Amino acid sequence: MVLDPISLKIALGIVTLTLCLLFFGSYRHTKSPYSGWWCLALVFLLGGNAAYLLTGTPQQVWADPLGNGLLVAGAMSVWSGSRSLRLLRAPLWVLVAGPVVTAVASAVENPASNAWSGGFVYLAMMGVGLGLATRELWLFRPRDSKVNRPLALAAGFLGAYYLCRSFVYLAEGPDGPEFNTFFSPATTCVITIVLLVTVSYSMTGLSNEQLINSLNERATRDGLTGLFNRTAFMERAAQEIQRQDAMDSVTTLILADLDNFKDLNDRHGHAAGDIAIQAFAAACQASVRRTDIVCRYGGEEFTILLPGADADSAVRTASEISRRLASAKAPDGITFPTVSYGIATSTVADSELVDIIAAADEALYKAKSLGRNRAVRAAG
Repeated sequence: MVLDPISLKIALGIVTLTLCLLFFGSYRHTKSPYSGWWCLALVFLLGGNAAYLLTGTPQQVWADPLGNGLLVAGAMSVWSGSRSLRLLRAPLWVLVAGPVVTAVASAVENPASNAWSGGFVYLAMMGVGLGLATRELWLFRPRDSKVNRPLALAAGFLGAYYLCRSFVYLAEGPDGPEFNTFFSPATTCVITIVLLVTVSYSMTGLSNEQLINSLNERATRDGLTGLFNRTAFMERAAQEIQRQDAMDSVTTLILADLDNFKDLNDRHGHAAGDIAIQAFAAACQASVRRTDIVCRYGGEEFTILLPGADADSAVRTASEISRRLASAKAPDGITFPTVSYGIATSTVADSELVDIIAAADEALYKAKSLGRNRAVRAAG
């Protein structure tokens, strides 16, 4: 049985348009970036295939490079959507570079007379984009199901298919027997339709999962700084202290307070205070390890949990934070405040988080009484 390319392209167009409308409805309901990126990917797919309809006409000279670029943009959009499931953003330059490189490669290979101009770059870019999407889908961990796995496998198969297609194209060209038998446009249409059907089954589940994850993320983060809020910190810090205690490892907590913060607010307004808090949060994030837990504890107070670190390490971390804050660029007429630190280890308070915080608070009070702008260790 010979696959009719025209009929398959029409079928692919109908499936794509139908799913685009369905996914847009899902996006309007959930505002899920995953749904939004898939809508955009399908629009690119429709636009690319529409451009290919001009192949064989005088407009082929611009239509084929455009079509290649749009389809690669669709693959990159699938990757970006898959990445958004883990609340990560795709670098803009990668999203733009793939389609642009593909279109330029097609434009320089005489597209007026060569219907497969830039074919190798186009096929390779499609494989790379879908391969990146496969990785993100596989790394994503839904709460109650493995709805991502069939989609990851389908995307992986299509990505591998495009990469194999690019190598066969490079070896024997678009008119070779292997290419026309196993990697023809008709076969590609069938495989793409299968992927889109797989996506349709998983769209609602993954969009809702992303919505729940986004809400949970907002519930655990401080809106001004993006750091953990107090509730999330207490939960995570208690778990980490127990884990370190089970390994007979020490944990150290830093309680930090911006000095004379009320004076800054009174003199320059709350907007200046917010800028100072954000600058301190940025200094903390730039100074700590990936395993450390940073929290806006309340107002101008912050807590930093350093698993596996002793008091000496905490003092060095506090010093680095103060150095970064002092060197941060402040608005004209404003000087960022200094910071006082209280430091306590889990050995001082028998590994109980509340007691460790209390010990650090006493040390912080002492730092304030000694003149501020210093770190003091808890006694014990």
